[in-house]
Amino acid sequence: MADRLTHGFTASSNPGATVLMRNNLGCATIMVRRGADEQLKQRVKTAYGIDLVPGPRRSASGNVAFLGVGPATWLATQDDDGNGYSVSLKHAVGDAASVTDQTDGYVIHRVSGPRIGQALAKGFPIDLHDRAFAPGAVAVTAVSHLGAIIWRLDDLEDGAPVFEIAVFRSLVESFRRWLDGSLAEFGLART
Repeated sequence: MADRLTHGFTASSNPGATVLMRNNLGCATIMVRRGADEQLKQRVKTAYGIDLVPGPRRSASGNVAFLGVGPATWLATQDDDGNGYSVSLKHAVGDAASVTDQTDGYVIHRVSGPRIGQALAKGFPIDLHDRAFAPGAVAVTAVSHLGAIIWRLDDLEDGAPVFEIAVFRSLVESFRRWLDGSLAEFGLART
């Protein structure tokens, strides 16, 4: 599918941006049940060693992360676990929250590179500069008229920013067309 979505652009020998599809990422939406806020926080802390932070922030430990995407709602992710993650998450939180598997619902791209901020500014209506969107920040927003969740990871050793972007699987082809077009002038490498 990735080859079909490159739309004629070739990888640059000195790319300004790199795109990686996160095919090995399990994800689930978790919503706290009424009156169970503290119970959920304790269960997440016990199971994953993560302090569950309210608001649009990413909290992570090891290969597990929780991203605040709404009031008392998080998108939880885990590397290398696929669809089994929602089952283990449901077991960990018990009756403190509702868990819905999203692994097949979202396609997640990791984008990075020295020019990635300029490319993303072409479609995201939010300020993704370091001063406004530092590592750990999360936003539920739009990109080129498509719904998206974007979060910032720690920068690369060379200081280049790293973002992950989740879009609904049914919109991924439109998103990739926009992304390829936005990255074309900066050089693009796919991994």
